[in-house]
Amino acid sequence: MWLRHLFFIVNIVKIASWNVNSVRTRIGNILDWIKLEKPDVLCLQETKVIDKDFPLSPFEEIGYNVIIHGQKSYNGVATLSKYLVEETIQGIPDYNDEQARYIETVHSTDIGMLRISNIYLPNGNPAPGPKYDYKLDWMNKLKNHLHDTLFNEEIFIVLGDFNVIPEDIDTYNPEEWKDDALFKMETRKAYREILSLGFIDSFRQFNQDAENYTFWDYQRGAWQRNKGIRIDHILTSPQASDKTNNVYIDKSVRDKEKPSDHVPIIIDLS
Repeated sequence: MWLRHLFFIVNIVKIASWNVNSVRTRIGNILDWIKLEKPDVLCLQETKVIDKDFPLSPFEEIGYNVIIHGQKSYNGVATLSKYLVEETIQGIPDYNDEQARYIETVHSTDIGMLRISNIYLPNGNPAPGPKYDYKLDWMNKLKNHLHDTLFNEEIFIVLGDFNVIPEDIDTYNPEEWKDDALFKMETRKAYREILSLGFIDSFRQFNQDAENYTFWDYQRGAWQRNKGIRIDHILTSPQASDKTNNVYIDKSVRDKEKPSDHVPIIIDLS
């Protein structure tokens, strides 16, 4: 009697978010990381370049479709995808924002249609002040848009540099950050309101440990002393949460020459 072995092919979709702090300065590090990790979708923040000067060719040559929304010297977001991009939205709809901080894309993937919001949320310092008012207003406009989008019941991910430290566990020293725009009570409340729409902070779905950070300042030996904060997040809709296998932070790139002060956070879906 012959026994037949059945092999099931599981399609894994790997999506990463990385604030690169200038795509042109960090281009070598980014390409090296892509070759090693092979993400299907890579969302970049703080690209710091206008669209016509974005280095498209190095990414297109290795098979990525590149969707960009940039401005000179500051901000900027870009989404690199191995998949066909069916839809693109630049900027939060119905919000007159002069800064390039938001790009939304829909991808035709191996696990179905996937919607991704790639964000670079305002820092907000000094707080209080106009920059903090802008941060809170931006978060409110984002919340309203996400509320409406969730009605589509899609595989939906919101990721990027949120500039939000959600809980005490997400910083090396909560007392030191208590008056900072990233950790003020109003900021965390606005973040929880976004979660309450039905999103999950996917990293905490898999890891409840302290000292899991995504950002270390260039100053005062922060990296060497592990004085970091977790401000880069991947939020998942219920449909995306059901397909999430793992979420993790890759700290290895922070040791590279001329690193970004942020490191990638990655989610695997199937």
